[in-house]
Order: sequence, then structure tokens, then C-alpha cells
Amino acid sequence: MSFLDTFFEMLVILFGIAAGYLARRLGYLGGETDQKLSKIILNITMPCLIIASVTTGETLPEASKILSTLKVAAVFYGVEMLVAVAAPRILGGTEQQKGVWRYILVFPNVAFIGYPVTVAVFGPEALFYAVILVLPFNLLAYSIGPLMLAGRAKFRWQQLASPCIIAAVLALVVALCRLSLPALVGECAAFVGDLTTPLSLLVVGSLLAGLSVKQVFASPRLWVLTALRLLLLPALLWVILGWMQVEPLVAGIAVVLMAMPAAVNGAMLCMEYHGDTECMAQGTFLTTLVSILTIPVVAVLFL
Repeated sequence: MSFLDTFFEMLVILFGIAAGYLARRLGYLGGETDQKLSKIILNITMPCLIIASVTTGETLPEASKILSTLKVAAVFYGVEMLVAVAAPRILGGTEQQKGVWRYILVFPNVAFIGYPVTVAVFGPEALFYAVILVLPFNLLAYSIGPLMLAGRAKFRWQQLASPCIIAAVLALVVALCRLSLPALVGECAAFVGDLTTPLSLLVVGSLLAGLSVKQVFASPRLWVLTALRLLLLPALLWVILGWMQVEPLVAGIAVVLMAMPAAVNGAMLCMEYHGDTECMAQGTFLTTLVSILTIPVVAVLFL
């Protein structure tokens, strides 16, 4: 993967955010419109995208490979959780901001940006392993994620019955049982699920339009958070997986996915569960912008 390949991939993402920014300035987005779009994403398009990830009509790897990849996924998210426990104590901020720090550290943009970058680095055969590594993300992001962002006082167990969690459980069952669903099911789910990325980026851009861009670049906390997300975590995972002697292909895919910026669905979850949407939008924007440079660096140094 060349620097330009990554640069152009990230430019597409930034263009989506810029379009949302412009739409807010023109009065098309903002307020209730953003909230309704957020609900559409979390309750319709995102569940379809999760289901589509394992119902492409192609053959999944054998069960032993899926289980071994899931073990790497356990290490992947375990490392993030440990860093997310310690980092907010150093970064400081309000309780809502600390929830945002934790979410950004635990949940990178493994699907929207991670999938195309993984294919660019390792080839099409790597996509299945990336899909398996991402499966726990869907389950954790919509269960632990709201708890991080809303706090225990606002968290309700009923939230665990959300469409995204139900879709994540179904996707895990399909993958582990290697169920072969009709290709039409995957195509229909993918058709609606593909709306998730552009809609999410529009909402993030709309949220940024209500903020001071100077405030984003002037925040030391956001810069430290960005360094942790984009450089420290991939380096730490690379060391651990090397010590575990994990298969080079799977280890490389995991390290690349770890180098991704903050997941864009964090902004939607903040809106849904009353987290700090401004802080989340700032973190999403800065990590995405800086990752244009850091992803190629990670690919050169650790692969």
C-alpha cells in the first residue's frame, strides 16, 4: 500500500465530513434532523451492515481459523480496554469527556476505513479475517459503548436489546456455524447497510459545523488521545502478537485495524445516549485527519 493509496482513501472519508459541515451551514442538517438520522443509522442501516458482513454469499474460513482469529480479537480488545482504563486518569476532563476518551480508545473505525485499507495492504483474501476480527466490535460497541458514554446512572439494560446488538449476535452465529445464507439476503442487507458510512459522516460533519475548528487543534488532550489511538495501541498490539507468535497475516491485519481512527458511530451513540457529542465529533475529526499520515507509518514500521 502506497502513501497515496491511503491518502486518497482518507480523503473520501474527509470529503463526507466536509459535505456534512456544508449541509449544516446551508441549514439542511442540525438539531432534530441530526437526531433522526442518528436513529436511522443505529436502528436500520447499521444492523443491515453488520448482517451483510457475514452474508456475502461467499464461503467463510473453516471453524478452527475463525476461532483462532477470535482469540486474536480477544487480545485486540483486551489491550484497548486496559489502555482505556488508565488513559482517562492522565487526560482528565469531565466524566462525559472521560467516557469519550474510553470509547475512542476501545473502538477504532475498523469497518468503514479498516476494510478497504486491509484489502489494499494484504489483498482480497484478507477481508474475511478482518470481518471476523470486527465481529466482537459490533457486540461491544453497542453494549459497553453506551455504558461508557452515558454512565451507569443513565444506562438501562433494555439497551442491550437494540437492533445493532441483535444483528451482532446473529452475525456471530452465522460466522461460527458457517451458515450459508442466500446471496440475495446479503445483497439486500448490503444495499441498505452501505448507507451507514455516508450518513454517519454527514452527521459528524454537521456536529463539527457547530464547533470551533481552532478548539480542535488547540486541545492538548485531543492530541495525546490521537497519539494513543493511532500509534501507541498499534505498537503495543504488535509487540504482544509477536510474543504470542500469531500467524503473520492475521497479526498484520490486526495491527492495521488497530491503527484506524475513532469509529464514526460514536457520534451517533452520543446523540442517542446523551454523551458529549461535541467532544466525540472533535476526536473523530482529528484522529481521522491525522491517520492519513500515521496509517502508512504503521504499515512501514510494523509489517
